[in-house]
Order: sequence, then structure tokens, then C-alpha cells
Amino acid sequence: MTIKIIMDTDPGIDDAAALTMALNDPQIDVKLITSVAGNVTVDKTTKNALKIVRFFNKKVPVAAGAKQPLIKEFEDAARIHGESGMPGYDFPEDLPKPLDMSAVEALRKTIMDSDEKITLVPTGSFTNIALLFSEYPEVKDHIERIVAMGGSLGKGNMTSAAEFNVFTDPDAARIMYSSGIPITMVGLDITMKALITPDSLSKLEHMNETGKMLHDIIIHDGDNSAEGIAMHDVNTIFYLLHPEAIKTEKMWIDIVTDGPAIGETVGDIRGAYHDGKTNANVCVDIDSEAFNKWFLDEVSKIKR
Repeated sequence: MTIKIIMDTDPGIDDAAALTMALNDPQIDVKLITSVAGNVTVDKTTKNALKIVRFFNKKVPVAAGAKQPLIKEFEDAARIHGESGMPGYDFPEDLPKPLDMSAVEALRKTIMDSDEKITLVPTGSFTNIALLFSEYPEVKDHIERIVAMGGSLGKGNMTSAAEFNVFTDPDAARIMYSSGIPITMVGLDITMKALITPDSLSKLEHMNETGKMLHDIIIHDGDNSAEGIAMHDVNTIFYLLHPEAIKTEKMWIDIVTDGPAIGETVGDIRGAYHDGKTNANVCVDIDSEAFNKWFLDEVSKIKR
């Protein structure tokens, strides 16, 4: 049985890798891709999503989404992902056109028209999701779950407290976490462990054209160390396919929306508040060797 998903994304190097896995794994059926401002501006994230769809000659619709956060001033991550968001590889220029409807309208239509509940996989800021829930709350009953890349129980990567996706639009994150829909938080607690190692990266380059493409953009990722390069967003797809390789804990997540800790995801780890209630399934540990093996195996199977 395939998992029907919508990817809400801001490509971005690791988003491109996540899209690559989702679009090519037979266990996943991508019904829609929506773009949002995040790593770079929304015109660039939309174009980058279209580049990946075109690269694999897929017929998955792409809809452009929010240009800025709900309230907070927009700050991109071009310093990490480059000015284009996906530097290093010459993608085809004969790109398909995005849908002539907004991301929110496309999300509503795709969710409501589906004969099965949809899984939402947001890997950028959660602005589109928040707008969808605010404008069309009826869609909530038709969503199976949300598997979202974002947040951290410890240190952030945008500030000392905040992870980038949540920091970009904390007000949207608060709306999403208040939705009542089952949420899995795929945060820095695992994504900073599941690094693409230098050995894995060297194997990618000579595997096939997909491997070369991924290699050529990944080496431009500024989020790197001697141990490897973080592929944050890819962990959402790995979780969907191999939840047994990831340890999770249920807890309540609150979002800080102002002050010096803006964008922090505060986990009630001790269950001391909220009367024992939880609103998230939080990923806390991962088999990083299994992640690297899966990443290479997935790419090796792609006929491109």
C-alpha cells in the first residue's frame, strides 16, 4: 500500500534530496508539491521544486505558496543554500508551469478530492499549513497525520534556541501544533545525527545521473562538518518508510513566538504540564548507519 503525501517545501538542497526520495520510491505517492518562502524566496523555491519534477519527468503538480511569514519579518538561508537555493548542477530549463491556483487552494482541493486521507510532509516553514487550517478548517478531518521537519529539544541552528523552519514562522508553527492532527516532529535531535558521510557522498557522484546531481548540490551545502553533511528534510521520508530505525517519544510541544527564544520548540519532556496530554510524536534518536545505507540504496534504484 502506498503512502499518499503532499510535500510542502522550500528547496533548498536537503529539500531537493527529500523530493528525490519521495518522487522515486514506489511506496510513496506524491499528490502535490507546494512551495513556501524559507531557504530562499518563494519564486526561487517554486522554480527549484519544478526543476526536480522536470529532472525526473514526473507529472506531479506544483503550486506556489506564501511569500512571507504570517507576522514575523522574513529571513532566508541563502548563506547555507546559495542565492539560487540549489547551486552546483545545470538543471533543464524547459520547466513545467506551476498551477494557476495558490498553494492553499491547491492543498484544500487535493486533500478534499482524495479518496484516502493524506499525509502532509512540510519541510520548510509552516506558513502554508497554518493558512490552510485557518481558512479551511474542514480539511483537518481528511488529513491522516503531519510528518514535519523542524524544531529541536536542545540547541537550535538559527539561534541558540530555535531551529530554522520554526524560527522562520513561529506563529504558523503554533497554529499547526494546535491543530489536533497527529504530528511527528522530525527535528535537529535526529537530523544532526543522520549525516551523509564523506564516504557516502563520494559513492553518490559515480552512481548514476541522480547521484551526480545530488552530489553536486550537496557539496554546496553550508551546513557541513568533517563528519558529514546534514540532510535534515530527507529524514521525513526515511521516517515514513523506516519508522523502526527512529526512536520517538510522545510529549507536548509549545512554540515560543516572541522574545530572545523566538522559534524555540519547548518539549514537556517530564510531562510536568498540560495534564499529561501530548500533541506530538518527537523523534529523539536514529540509526545513522541505516540512514546512510538507505540513502545510497534509494539513489541506486533510480533509473536516471
